[in-house]
Amino acid sequence: MSTVIIDASKCENADCGECVDMCPMEIFSLEGDKIVTDHEDECTLCEVCVDICPNDCITIKDE
Repeated sequence: MSTVIIDASKCENADCGECVDMCPMEIFSLEGDKIVTDHEDECTLCEVCVDICPNDCITIKDE
């Protein structure tokens, strides 16, 4: 199982939504001005979100 960590202190412009739009498994969503993970267990560790995030907010740990 993987753990997706979002550093909210770095996510200065959550409304950019790049990770929400680009994740092939659609595990991210916007709740107000925060990015949240909906079904983290479906993460395939592709790291598209890590690569696309302009503020380096996202870290993925494979457990």
